[in-house]
Amino acid sequence: MKLRLKGTKSIFEEIAEQYKNYIRLGVIVGGEKLPSCRELAIELGINPNTVERAYALLEAEGLVMTMHKKGTFVIENGSQKTVILAEAEKQVAALKNAGLEYQEILQIVERVYKADREEP
Repeated sequence: MKLRLKGTKSIFEEIAEQYKNYIRLGVIVGGEKLPSCRELAIELGINPNTVERAYALLEAEGLVMTMHKKGTFVIENGSQKTVILAEAEKQVAALKNAGLEYQEILQIVERVYKADREEP
């Protein structure tokens, strides 16, 4: 599937719009992986940051999710839990990148769940 830029809008908006149409028409289905930002940028001859902006727009609209080091995937209809899991993965990755160790992250999760079980 080839994207064609028409020059009628910002490039990132055109990319997002074309992907929205492909998703809504069923050309791209839930679970399908989109090209990496770098791959699509090379194909279109544009900056990878522009593709990232388009993917971020699609993600904000709940059409795709980006999984750290795995790629950007179309969300299946009614798959809100998938979106939440992807967001949780991003947050855990941010904690790891900030220098927290595995056990420290687990302790945070345990404290959050323990607080829910405790009576006020």
